[in-house]
Amino acid sequence: MPTVNSGISAQDRQRLADSLSRALADSDTLSLKTHGYRWNVAGPNVRGLRELFGQQSAELAGAADELAERIRALGHYAPGSHSRFAELGAVPDDGGRPDWQQMIRTLADDQETAIGTCRAAVQVARAADDPVSKDLLTRRLRVHEKHAWMLRAHLR
Repeated sequence: MPTVNSGISAQDRQRLADSLSRALADSDTLSLKTHGYRWNVAGPNVRGLRELFGQQSAELAGAADELAERIRALGHYAPGSHSRFAELGAVPDDGGRPDWQQMIRTLADDQETAIGTCRAAVQVARAADDPVSKDLLTRRLRVHEKHAWMLRAHLR
């Protein structure tokens, strides 16, 4: 691995890469799950839910790229397989086809899981005095919180 001179110690860069990898795993798994639900949703608001799921899935896919790029900028390799994401992430995979209400509950719960992962990673970035990773993760928190809120609003 090439030497990185970022002003962040090698030990802190490793901790950052590990925490960012967990956030990446959650984002990628959640993106795939959301996209699968988009394909299979049925119910009274199928058009609106397909649109919401599509927007969220696309945003999560873009976030995965940004997280992976940050890991690489820190001098580490980003995980890139479903099996590795399953090892690292807290968001469970789902091969089922629940009804639309359970889809929403599941995705909202998964967004909240991702919030927890990002909050923990923010603490790592803060301890490493890495404002770039902290900013990235804070933005991720904001988006996950908004996604969870938008999903739960459909159940009221």
